[in-house]
Amino acid sequence: MKRRHFLRAASVAPASLAASSLVSQPAWADGNEDRGTGPSGVFEVVARFDGPGPSGVVVLPDGRIFVGFPRHAVDHKGATLGELVKGRVVPYPSAEESMPGSRAAADCLVSIHGMTLDAKGRIWAIDDGKRAGHPLAPGAAKIICIDPQTNTIVHRLILKAPALLPDSHMNDLRVSLSHGAQGTVFVTDSSFGTKPGLVVVDVATGQARRVLTQSKAILAEQGFLAIVEGEPRRYIPGKPQLVSGGVDGIAITKDEQRLYFSPLTSRRLYSLPVALLADVSSDDATLEPAIRDEGEKGVADGLDFDRHDRLYTTNYEHDCILRRDPDGSFKMMLRDPRALSPDGIFASDNYVYCTFGQWNRLASFNEGKDRRVPPYLLVRFPIEEPEAYNALPEGAPSKAGTPGD
Repeated sequence: MKRRHFLRAASVAPASLAASSLVSQPAWADGNEDRGTGPSGVFEVVARFDGPGPSGVVVLPDGRIFVGFPRHAVDHKGATLGELVKGRVVPYPSAEESMPGSRAAADCLVSIHGMTLDAKGRIWAIDDGKRAGHPLAPGAAKIICIDPQTNTIVHRLILKAPALLPDSHMNDLRVSLSHGAQGTVFVTDSSFGTKPGLVVVDVATGQARRVLTQSKAILAEQGFLAIVEGEPRRYIPGKPQLVSGGVDGIAITKDEQRLYFSPLTSRRLYSLPVALLADVSSDDATLEPAIRDEGEKGVADGLDFDRHDRLYTTNYEHDCILRRDPDGSFKMMLRDPRALSPDGIFASDNYVYCTFGQWNRLASFNEGKDRRVPPYLLVRFPIEEPEAYNALPEGAPSKAGTPGD
């Protein structure tokens, strides 16, 4: 078996291609292995994006990679959901769905944010429905499910009041197919205002309910302070200094029995029984006592479990990704100054994928100055120890393609 090359905190991609629809290939795809060292961890750059910043990511067992490019921060003209195919971001499931056009907001994808796969291998994504500088259009905020075998949308669940608020920011989602006739979707609404909450949606009926809007496990922590790129940033409602908000990160155990979540502006981790949360009769008085405080986990955006039920947490304060093992211990998996606002995270069978969106550098957090510096990165690292690399299936891309899995 040919050995793949993983670098210690090293980028393996050359200079990006100058078009928003293009992504650059890893350097070793054409024989140029760019080696380097960094503070901690081994990873490889899967793609660099010169256009919109990436957020959600999912990878199929056959290696197909899908990335979301939300429009809530910048109303860009590229695809909001794309598949990486031979070095290009191809609008997915079609240009008509994913590119800006004349279709009603309910009938197309507006701003794809969090993404995940269900137990059947279908892609689920939350469309926050927001375009920077525009009001939220009716039907824009929605949950979609795509069958990658047919590349068609099989579920389109429109979010409406009272589950949807005028200042909602539907951020991420997880799905349990073992609860409800066709499954249950759990969405984190981190809120652009002060009313975050968990939104629970029954797939069969489309019924949605909003819960735990007053819980400390959901709300941003008042007076929160984080050190971001060496600068102290406080959470000040209405005067943002950092990427902030209520419940954001969300992950579900592989047996779909427990849901983990955390506010973006907090260092604590919480969990709830999935069966209780999915039960339409469970109100806040029932749910609140069932919340388990899982302790500190650092400041996190994205969360995801691997097949060993180890929880990966991004950390925008220390430019890193941590792994929380079932016994509650933590391990540093990746730490590098390029890991700016690590966001969407996805654990496949053998790798953990993560997008670095540089969201902390947006103009809204920096006195009107956009400090982002493209390219934005999609990286991956193996879930096993370095000595186990040769035991993993081949994952290097062809010279014209993107990595398999």
